[in-house]
Amino acid sequence: MSPTDLSSADLSAANLLPHVSTVTQEKFAALRSHLATHRLDSYLVPAADEHLNEYLPEAKRRRIWLSGFSGSAGDLLVGQETAWLFVDSRYYEQADLEVDPTLMQVSKLGLDGQKTLEERLEALGREATQAGSRFRLGFDPFTLTVSQFRNFQKQLEPSGVVLVPIAGNLVDRVRLQQPWVSAEPLPTYADAKLFYLPDALTGETIEQKLKRVREAMHKANADVLPITKLDQIAWLYNLRGWDVPYNPVFIAYTIVTPKAAYLFTNLDRIDLDLQAFLQKQVTLQPYELYGETLKALVAQAPNQRVLIDRKHTTMGTHELLTDPVAPIACKIVEGSNPIEGMKARKNAIEISQMQQANLKASRAKTRTLKWVSDQFNSKETLTEADVAATVEQFYAEEADFQGLSFNTIAGAGANSSIVHYGTPNPQRVLHDGEFLLLDSGAQYASGTTDDTRTLIVGDPTPEQVECYTEVLKAHINCAMQRFPKGTTGAQLDGITRSTLWFAGLDYGHGTGHGVGAFLNVHEGPNGISKRVSEPLEPGMVTSIEPGFYKSGWGGIRIENLYVVKDLTPAGEMSETDAKPDPNKLTWYGFEPLTYIPFDKRLIDRDRLDERHQAWLAQYNEAIVARLTPTLSPEEATWLQEVCTV
Repeated sequence: MSPTDLSSADLSAANLLPHVSTVTQEKFAALRSHLATHRLDSYLVPAADEHLNEYLPEAKRRRIWLSGFSGSAGDLLVGQETAWLFVDSRYYEQADLEVDPTLMQVSKLGLDGQKTLEERLEALGREATQAGSRFRLGFDPFTLTVSQFRNFQKQLEPSGVVLVPIAGNLVDRVRLQQPWVSAEPLPTYADAKLFYLPDALTGETIEQKLKRVREAMHKANADVLPITKLDQIAWLYNLRGWDVPYNPVFIAYTIVTPKAAYLFTNLDRIDLDLQAFLQKQVTLQPYELYGETLKALVAQAPNQRVLIDRKHTTMGTHELLTDPVAPIACKIVEGSNPIEGMKARKNAIEISQMQQANLKASRAKTRTLKWVSDQFNSKETLTEADVAATVEQFYAEEADFQGLSFNTIAGAGANSSIVHYGTPNPQRVLHDGEFLLLDSGAQYASGTTDDTRTLIVGDPTPEQVECYTEVLKAHINCAMQRFPKGTTGAQLDGITRSTLWFAGLDYGHGTGHGVGAFLNVHEGPNGISKRVSEPLEPGMVTSIEPGFYKSGWGGIRIENLYVVKDLTPAGEMSETDAKPDPNKLTWYGFEPLTYIPFDKRLIDRDRLDERHQAWLAQYNEAIVARLTPTLSPEEATWLQEVCTV
């Protein structure tokens, strides 16, 4: 799990100061003047940018800049007189803290009586139709995927909503206007230096990756593959950069054909030696030439077949190929971008590197937990910010530390129930009887990490023990589950929640997300969620992170990273078998990458069945075996004690 930029629970006071609301109101007014110019009834400001990033470069944080809501997900709809913000359960509390209700209405998705974005637009469309007009919805086509656009089209057009693509983002135009351009100069964009990862870290060269991609294109009968997503581009060329906070990616587009590959980015930040190396496989072009080059490549021969991934390609790219004003004779082939699956299925070297990275992070987090315990025992005053700074310090002491993989969540007491609570508060002191939820991760040259531990300050209540133990059981349910080939994340999500549901508990987020190999901390296509239909396959890395949250009381989350491994015994198929026996199932399971102790004060062993207890004992033994050789005698003694449940 990873957070947003929520500063603290004190935002409820800070964000509603009159001058803050006034500035937001002025920004809305400036945007509404553009609505009038384009004859729009509303304008959609989604969370994503042109590259569908979850974490955004400062220059592309349009919805955050406009509304003040800093959550990493959530769409803003600005009408001529009213604005609406749409958030899911992860952001209910955060939206209440950050949003001025006099300027925009918050729709808390999933609650009774709360409209989704589509439902709100349907209602507005019907109102316009009854008044004898059509409701015009403006949007930037480079901020919506093809799939999102088509879903809007299918659901909204029958209600009288007309989708109006607007060239050039309207929020960017407002941001460049006075008074903000002088008071808030636009941040630099796409200027971080790029660096190359050696084969010893990636396990595969650019040439080998391009060969695999072209084989997949040939199988899909495609001639041209445009690529929008930054982690796909970084993976393909074994390049990394820091254009996006916490994610080692860089702003770029790429195009692959059977004979050539093109990389479009700011070339000034690539040193000459690296340029010379890359140009053996890739044609380097300025970022601005992406659209022009794509159209020229497709127009080189009639009926070129262009592979478009509806979920990972923007409507802006799609419109480059289907512009009725300047039509290109090409065929759109819709299918999955092959890079997404290749990137998710880590090779043996990547898995080995991820194991090393997560062992470093586990050691750093374990040392942090001991430090927190020592502070409590010595009656030292401790704040959320102290904890966050300490875990980062321990991360940084490990070799090849590159930075955090997201902004650390260190939520104490009621703040622990804010699922994506970030930027821990230096004034929020930890008190006896409270939970401390510490969700953090690091980027190492060898891999990306993400883990969460919840601990108790002082002595727990029976309710805290009961809820924590049920969350731990849910975690173990998934972690120890064997499953046949073809099992999806949606199936495992239900298995994880089963015992929690019996206890009358649940959580609003997914059970797990994919994680990149020194890439994005949230990676597709795999995950463990009711919305994920992708089968889990060997080499995929996923989090397992069930939780329970109650506003005002606190929250619990227990998160480890795991790699999917093949459990089918070697030699199941004899050498004389012509093909596998269809009656013999191939079985997969999870191997831990994270080795951090749980808070045993919160575990009620009587609530654990024999399988849960066996898994927990084995896991604790593994923690001690892996971490003890690199700990001090004092740390090793402490670890042995906390791992004895």
